[in-house]
Amino acid sequence: MTERSLFGEITVEQFLAEYWQKKPLLVRGAFADFEFPVDADELAGLACEADVESRLITQSADGEQFKLSHGPLDESVFAELPEKDWTLLVQAVDHWVPQAAELMQHFSFAPNWRLDDLMISYAADGGGVGPHYDNYDVFLIQAAGKRRWDVGGLFGEESPRKPDIPVMILPDFQPEQSWELEPGDMLYLPPQVGHNGVAVGDGCMTYSVGFRAPSHAELFQSFSRKLADELLSEVRYGDKNLPLQDHSGEITGQALDQVKQLMQGYLDDPARLSQWFGEFMTEPKYPELAAGNEGDAVELAEIDGLYRTEGARLAWHKLADNSFTLFADGQRHSFTEAELPLVQAITEEYAFGPPENLSDSETALLQALIQQGALHCGEEYDDEEG
Repeated sequence: MTERSLFGEITVEQFLAEYWQKKPLLVRGAFADFEFPVDADELAGLACEADVESRLITQSADGEQFKLSHGPLDESVFAELPEKDWTLLVQAVDHWVPQAAELMQHFSFAPNWRLDDLMISYAADGGGVGPHYDNYDVFLIQAAGKRRWDVGGLFGEESPRKPDIPVMILPDFQPEQSWELEPGDMLYLPPQVGHNGVAVGDGCMTYSVGFRAPSHAELFQSFSRKLADELLSEVRYGDKNLPLQDHSGEITGQALDQVKQLMQGYLDDPARLSQWFGEFMTEPKYPELAAGNEGDAVELAEIDGLYRTEGARLAWHKLADNSFTLFADGQRHSFTEAELPLVQAITEEYAFGPPENLSDSETALLQALIQQGALHCGEEYDDEEG
């Protein structure tokens, strides 16, 4: 029996060509048979943990006033919540729940370095976060209960916002389409598309898969910082072919061309550009929580299997000179073409069997990733949970 496409009757190629970053798509039953790994009680438990990023949003009955509380939340907070009009949101659940990896693998049609995280929300009847937009692609998967989504319009930084409230609300939002999602349904929204989700009844749980979309400002800032850290102070602007100018106060086109060529030279350096971009796009979401595994090397022949650590970001790149680099949580590891099949398994799978017949270089690479904390070994999570 052929496995059902994530996009229903639409192929992945059609989705990328016709919908990706272009227009919304609703897919009924995209996850009809999927066993979602986190229930409401477990989500509330995560929101009480100090290391977990969470928010609780309550709103007035008329939807005009919002109150925002950041986690960690005390358990007593949940006992005091009203019957309606509140939402709990927990960020990066895939960093804390291994079973969430199975859900994230459904989105492997996109480069894994573009995936950000899995956010899960629970809402009481009428609960939501108000009309807003995101600057990234998002897949909204209904896991339990029902939620009505109103969608319409493109928005940006210049769009009006309601003042004096702790969350972004679009006062000029006018829905163009409305859908009520039931468990297993999925809604895709491109960046900057306005949307408003409201729980219909109690027990509404929505899984949101978001994608990394750094701003141009972030890209330029990161690349310039890396250049500034690497370049020697003696490498300076020069003009050995300086012509005589008619006006000493003029910045000439020739001077600007020289600056342009100087900057273009760094961008045209494939090794420098790829090393920066690979490090930048695999930086851990929570670097303060990233920890390596210090101690003796692991006996790989004695382990049951290797697993990607929750939240680890890995990618690889091949340069024109046939040199290879693996990027793992912002760190670089060189490897050769002989190790490429192993690296492909590391970057594309969350779990793979016990390594066999490893070369010395493959063993060294795996040991380095285990020591860094990007991979771990041990028993696989219980499949019955997810």
